[in-house]
Amino acid sequence: MAKKERLTKLIRELISIDSQNPPGNEAKIGRYVQKFLLGLGLESRIYEFRPDRPNVVGILKGRNSKHKLLLTPHLDTVPAGKNWKFPAFKGLIRQGRIYGLGATDCKGNLAAMLEALNSITEQGLVFDYDIVIAATSDEESGSGLGLIPLIERKILKVDAALVLDADDFEIVVAQKGLMHLKVRIRGKKAHGAYPWLGNNAIDMAVRVLADLKAQKEKFAPNKYLHGPTVNIGTIQGGDKVNVVADWCEFELDFRFLPGSSEKPLLKNLKNTLAKYSKKFSIEVQGIQAPYRIEEKHPLVSSLVSAMKNLKVKPQISGSEGATVITFFQDQNIPAVATGFGKEGCAHIADEYASLNSLYKGAEVLEEFLRNYKVS
Repeated sequence: MAKKERLTKLIRELISIDSQNPPGNEAKIGRYVQKFLLGLGLESRIYEFRPDRPNVVGILKGRNSKHKLLLTPHLDTVPAGKNWKFPAFKGLIRQGRIYGLGATDCKGNLAAMLEALNSITEQGLVFDYDIVIAATSDEESGSGLGLIPLIERKILKVDAALVLDADDFEIVVAQKGLMHLKVRIRGKKAHGAYPWLGNNAIDMAVRVLADLKAQKEKFAPNKYLHGPTVNIGTIQGGDKVNVVADWCEFELDFRFLPGSSEKPLLKNLKNTLAKYSKKFSIEVQGIQAPYRIEEKHPLVSSLVSAMKNLKVKPQISGSEGATVITFFQDQNIPAVATGFGKEGCAHIADEYASLNSLYKGAEVLEEFLRNYKVS
């Protein structure tokens, strides 16, 4: 069974390893994790898509290698920043909490997974499927050097995926899609004293944005998610206070629900722009599809059962923001996310996690793996 003292030592060691991204260098923590897996007797390889950006892949063989289940936390953290009262890399323990960069996002989940594997191998347990582990780099900057190429290059050939990157025993079964884009509007320059001689691009942008914000989109509700949103992230334009602005550009963040797509949003944006401007362009910077999985899927039902068996209340939920679970869609790999960090503690100064929650998380993972039935 999982051991709390061993887990505590492990999470403290992981926190002590600097893996901030940016700048992006997970080499030391990658070597640590691979050594740990090899020490348990697992097969392990490192895949790098850029020097010092390792992705540690391991396999715990089962009785039937035809079936494979992926467990995937990430190795990197956001930059520590300032205003910490506790040292960011010490893993200090106070009143049952462990403080440090990554305690919640995502070294606590990594430690819980490693401790569960430690317990399983210690007992000599063998399951009816292979457990594939992928501890990845670059999650905090989009996974372009981590999970995405591992999936696209079919290095990870699995039947299902459990993403370990959530808080408070959530089971994430739905996620909004996103579209990020930049709009550029062109006007006509003139002297600021004679604005009627020009065509102010900022004025046009203001009208477009007001129109977009006032629109009421019809949508089918999702019980785990708020409705679709649009956020104006940046705006800039013009050259000088006494010059009519002949340019303005702004960036938009659209979030949309499972069952819908970015295409009608893009079409509506073009139509709205055309009402106020004759010269505009749209640069799509990124699109991520929405995601959902049925609650009856074995990934979900097995997690729920494991948590209930250990007197933990499962929190089936949705994600308003983007996580890596959507990257599995193109390969038709079902995925859910769960985790054991503290809600609201990711990406903050004095980040912490509850040691009891991390320990219980290791127990939940072991229970889940014992009873998971391949579909």
